[in-house]
Amino acid sequence: MTYVTGSHHVTLSVGRAQEDVDFHTRVLGLRPIKKTVLYDGSLPIYHLYYSNADGDPSSVVTTFPWAQAGSYGTRGTNQAREVLLAVPEGSLDYWAARLGEHGVAARSSEVFGTRRLEFAHPCGIEYVMVPQEGDPRRGYTGAGVPGEHAIHGLHGVGVHVFDADRMVEFATDVFFAKGGVEEEGDRARFRVGEASHGNWVELTGDRDRTQGTWRFGAGTYHHFAWNLDTLENQNAVKFDIEGAGYTDISELKDRTYFKSHYVRTPGGALFELAVTHNEGGWDCDESPEELGQAFMLPPQFESERESILAQLEPVEY
Repeated sequence: MTYVTGSHHVTLSVGRAQEDVDFHTRVLGLRPIKKTVLYDGSLPIYHLYYSNADGDPSSVVTTFPWAQAGSYGTRGTNQAREVLLAVPEGSLDYWAARLGEHGVAARSSEVFGTRRLEFAHPCGIEYVMVPQEGDPRRGYTGAGVPGEHAIHGLHGVGVHVFDADRMVEFATDVFFAKGGVEEEGDRARFRVGEASHGNWVELTGDRDRTQGTWRFGAGTYHHFAWNLDTLENQNAVKFDIEGAGYTDISELKDRTYFKSHYVRTPGGALFELAVTHNEGGWDCDESPEELGQAFMLPPQFESERESILAQLEPVEY
């Protein structure tokens, strides 16, 4: 029987590398766990990884800083938009104050009966903090963030859609939506997979904006990754998705730390089917204590290390 465990990570196209590092580590207090490069194409672009204390699947935010290459995207409809982060219950006032101290504007909202905190990455990508009770994931106490307020990990993904029905159909027919669909005004949400946290998909009906870009470009969401647990299950899920007629799905990609397929959903969001395989994991090329400190390259790029580094802007953690 095929299944999705829960979420795995989120990947964003952001602005400048140092700006991104500062936002995720010095403002949000996340742990830097990997510094490498985009594996696709010939242009050297950083791939930066941040996580909670333990680097759990469902806790990782990764970024491609595209501003250095002069590539910018457009946010719109039929596109993943919001990075939903899970924080401890009762921590929103702390985060509102902390964000303000760092010059990040934030506002409270109430969605599905829960108070939230909305703000933005310096490149414009929307972030939302959602309080959670009983979340077992361990927040990282970086940059002075106390444990009782530290970010647990992902809460899920927010997607803006022209036609929510088609996205719900995809999720309920072939992509493991659980527990039904909850609706509120122009919003709908559902869980994907078996996890008790980190696996919400929230849809916002958006017929007024133009189509958002899907290519790499600063200021836009690139993809949301789901944890398929094993390579055998991953292959079976891919087979089932294709069998249902959703054939816009990639061949298997080896990302060193995990292996992945990518599928374009009817709502425009790109979903990744990821598996942290036996040879992978964040500590396959660095010790757990040294994660994120060295510049790591896949073997096929190692001979070009000096040339690649010369084309990348320096960053400090």
